[in-house]
Amino acid sequence: MTEITAATVKELRERTGAGMMDCKKALGETAGNMEAAIDWLRAKGLSAAAKKAGRTAAEGLVGVAVSGSKGALVEVNSETDFVGKNEQFQEFVREVSQIALTTGDDIDALKSAAYPSGGTVEEKLTDNIATIGENQSLRRAATLEVAQGAVVSYVHNAAAPNMGKIGVLVALEGSASADTLAALGKQIAMHIAAANPLALDADGLDRDLLARERSIATDKANESGKPAEIISKMVDGTMAKFKKENALLSQLFVMDNKTPVADVVAQAAKDAGATIALKAYKRFQLGEGIEKKDSDFAAEVAAAAGTAKAEPVA
Repeated sequence: MTEITAATVKELRERTGAGMMDCKKALGETAGNMEAAIDWLRAKGLSAAAKKAGRTAAEGLVGVAVSGSKGALVEVNSETDFVGKNEQFQEFVREVSQIALTTGDDIDALKSAAYPSGGTVEEKLTDNIATIGENQSLRRAATLEVAQGAVVSYVHNAAAPNMGKIGVLVALEGSASADTLAALGKQIAMHIAAANPLALDADGLDRDLLARERSIATDKANESGKPAEIISKMVDGTMAKFKKENALLSQLFVMDNKTPVADVVAQAAKDAGATIALKAYKRFQLGEGIEKKDSDFAAEVAAAAGTAKAEPVA
């Protein structure tokens, strides 16, 4: 029988907001599998939707750079938030963002690229680790480009110009003026930073994710005890709502919370008397997908002294 520890129950509670006993039962029903337990709780209606990005933990900065009709995003991580305020670290993020405009999404190519002050990007990063005294990593990069139009950037929680906790690029194609595209792009980028869409449109949503959501919706609908044809309609309705709320073009614009983003773009094009199409976007949130273990000083001291013990749930 799988042992369910208090730490595991605590983690499930933090990720779902469900009660302790419900979390314990969910883990017991799923042999301690965290993701399966989350789905079990959701199917039972005992948990809010799982957080899209999970608990983010890595520190550092996301940097953006735009040149003409091309934009780049990079994420550089550090151990503590303090380093993100370091001028040397910020200068590195600024330079790497510019270099990424040329190297594109390939992180290995970016690391191997020449650094302006000499050596490669990776060698400069190694030097920064030695001089700043804290581990750092160049985690990822992404670029967007349009043939005609503009790529617009936005940084949320900026620590310095063009760098902060969340970075967004928006690619707008069309014949509208640069000022029109810049203003529209900025608003859409702010929406993306806040709403965190999972894809541009419903067709772009991950198939495995949709299958998982349908399974959860089906399990939840079955709990109602309604006839099969009603359950089928309930599941279809739930999935339609999920797609609408998670695809950028169908999301309600955060500026008024009533107009779909697609209609916002169409209205801007009509007002400008020109063509505008929202072609793509990129969003980096600092540390998304990276888990950081909570620090328990007392437990660390106990472990160092060899007195720590596993804490099972009674």
